[in-house]
Amino acid sequence: MTITRRNVLGLATALSTIAISAPAFAQEFQFSIHHFLSPKSPAQTVLLEPWAKSIEDASGGRIHFEIFPAMSLGGSPPELFSQVRDGVVDLAWTLPGYTPGSFPHLEVFELPNVHGGDARATNLAINDMIDDLAADFEDVHPILVHVHAGNALHLAGRTVESAEDFAGLKVRSPSRTGAWVIEELGAEPVAMPVPALPQALSKKVVDAALVPFEVAIPLGLSELTDSSVELDGGKRFGTSTFLFAMNKDSYESLPEDLQKIIDDHSGRALAEEMGVKWNGIEPVGKQMAEDAGNSVVALSAEASAAFDGPFEAVAGRWLAEAESKGIDGQALIEKARAAVAEHSE
Repeated sequence: MTITRRNVLGLATALSTIAISAPAFAQEFQFSIHHFLSPKSPAQTVLLEPWAKSIEDASGGRIHFEIFPAMSLGGSPPELFSQVRDGVVDLAWTLPGYTPGSFPHLEVFELPNVHGGDARATNLAINDMIDDLAADFEDVHPILVHVHAGNALHLAGRTVESAEDFAGLKVRSPSRTGAWVIEELGAEPVAMPVPALPQALSKKVVDAALVPFEVAIPLGLSELTDSSVELDGGKRFGTSTFLFAMNKDSYESLPEDLQKIIDDHSGRALAEEMGVKWNGIEPVGKQMAEDAGNSVVALSAEASAAFDGPFEAVAGRWLAEAESKGIDGQALIEKARAAVAEHSE
């Protein structure tokens, strides 16, 4: 082909058009993810890192994430929800229990006589009822609402063999419903974000803590406690709910094709996957405690039955408050129990 001035001008025009349109086509989005645990915690290594990579891969690199663990962007754990709601961060993984009373519908799944000890079952139950819970998340774009396997009791310098043995203990509470459980058992609840727990145990500010074995791993609790206790059949003293959410403006800044990628990596499939993985971490934490020379025990069926009354009292307390807010708490409890039972193996 003979190169003419017309050819050169035509090529220059074409290249200019490509240069102008390419950034719009391949626009990139950089988002922050903030959470309160260490970069080695299962929350980051099992949930946040794989999720972020799956989005980055599916988007062909058009979406990028940077994860900021251990409150490295500032603030305290109870501020995480307001940070993502207000756009201080793009996404946050947080504990609704850090802002007591702000998630009155979701709290039903924290009740010990609703959650048994199977994170997968409760995660799927939450997903089944997400429309019933939606009012709690209307200020953010939820990615995942989930639980962990549930709260075992980890004690320093002692153990418990019955409900009566709780009397007088100072126990770290994961949430206000957890605090109600502790109060009903005659112990003193001590509220604190979980990163403060190792120091509280070492300084004897608390005698024990309600956390799952999964959380005990990154906190090194096997070195700070002497015994861990759960109920018969692996049941727990309630659980905590977690919220992984995106700022609404950040989500809406994405074109529809990228919003669809976010949506395709949210919800039921993610809930089930994380439930299975959270369940799978518990034996690892138990083994670490046993390797440290700690006792790890499940109370007998008879001893566990003594907790039924206190657990029902906690549910009654929650129910009375829910109904005072115009929430049909009884319907929520019944529906949640049925959904958990349906998905329990």
